[in-house]
Amino acid sequence: MTGLPTPDPAAGAADASSPSAGAAPGYLGAAAPGSSAVSVAGPEGAAAATSEATRARTTGAATGGATGGAAPTVGALWNRARGFLIALAVLLTAGLALAALNSGARHGYLDPRSADPFGSRAVAELLKARGVDTRVVTTADEAVRAAGPDTTLLVADPDRLGEEQLRSVRSAIDLSGGRTVLLAPSSPSLPALAPRTHALGPGSAGATDKGGNLDPAGPGAAPCELPAATTAGRAATGGGYRYVDATPGATACYPSGGHPTLLVLPTGTPGGDTVLLGSEAVFLNKTLAKEGNASLALQLLGSRPHLVWYLPSPADSAPADADAQDKDFLELIPAGWSWALLQLFVAAAVAALWRARRLGPLVTERLPVLVRASEATEGRARLYRKAGARDRAATVLRAATRERLAALVGVPATLAHDPASLVPAVSARRLTAPETGTGTGAGTGTGTGDLTTLLFGTTPTTDAALVALTDHLDALEREVRSS
Repeated sequence: MTGLPTPDPAAGAADASSPSAGAAPGYLGAAAPGSSAVSVAGPEGAAAATSEATRARTTGAATGGATGGAAPTVGALWNRARGFLIALAVLLTAGLALAALNSGARHGYLDPRSADPFGSRAVAELLKARGVDTRVVTTADEAVRAAGPDTTLLVADPDRLGEEQLRSVRSAIDLSGGRTVLLAPSSPSLPALAPRTHALGPGSAGATDKGGNLDPAGPGAAPCELPAATTAGRAATGGGYRYVDATPGATACYPSGGHPTLLVLPTGTPGGDTVLLGSEAVFLNKTLAKEGNASLALQLLGSRPHLVWYLPSPADSAPADADAQDKDFLELIPAGWSWALLQLFVAAAVAALWRARRLGPLVTERLPVLVRASEATEGRARLYRKAGARDRAATVLRAATRERLAALVGVPATLAHDPASLVPAVSARRLTAPETGTGTGAGTGTGTGDLTTLLFGTTPTTDAALVALTDHLDALEREVRSS
């Protein structure tokens, strides 16, 4: 019929411009939302289409229930995630093993809070029992502020300090009037902290210590005048640095190969002194109970009521070289990591090529059947009638008629759905029509107001009203076309 949308010419369909094109009364020319065209040709075609639709719905429901409806089982989830979980467990185990191997037994080295073999908690507890409180600091500024006449300042690793930190500790040595204990200082720190003292390495010629234990005064050496050393007796001061000193008034004890491993240097402030100890073994948990280590440690650190234990932090450490601060992040990554990342990238690329979907060449496929336009129109009409979609059918019928009328009366396509533009043009065209029984509204009985209702009115409430609307639209288009 005329109110139908123009069928696709490529479908090779017959003209369906007549209301009696073989379709039963229904919603011809409309398209069901979300529905595809159904090919029907009489009762046999309708039955075949119904059977095919039922079979498609049954197959789709079965497929959807098998693939998307059922929840995956625990076994299926385990099979999917098993490889990833195993790889993650291997990585975590390897990381923990490497961390354990790298840490060894030196966790909390010389830390008075650590109970590990290389910690110093034992001596801190003994000092606490004798009324000496221990305070741990990690920066040179804190150490200098805490130093005083009634304080012992212990520097756990002076060789790690930078120039600014060394100057701060040196000022505390000169001005505090207390005791400063330097553990295993050597050439990086001695020029700033003890300028007249030179260190000899542990493996230098002349070392005679066996197992690190030494007597306060060795054979042929000058007697030790330090009461703490003579009271403690043999102690584990060997195995580390030995010192050559030219400071007037210095006290030397525990010699190894003629050079002391313990020095007590006077400072410029009365009552103050600086203790240089070539080995830290005296203060470690694992060796504190051996020989006279505990006695020597308690007397060196317990001469004053307060002990400041300075553990230098990485921020207080001197850079390894002048260019270390200028290196960017990539330069700080070890070379082995770069090769490892490259290997991982190659492995990922190979895995992607292995598992990627392989798309073959495009294959043309001929359609199994050609559906005539009239059959598609009738099929759509039956679908709309089954769904009761009178509103959608009426909207499509009116829109198609307005577009064709606009082309006939010279209204632009952009204004085809504007009542103020289309209705006056259609009325003027009908008023100029010859007296053929259909002009000036005689055949349809429609004036300007009726045209607006016909082309832009409300949705028909019954199937009979929809069929009447179709007839009126078809009659109006024939009238305008013949005028």
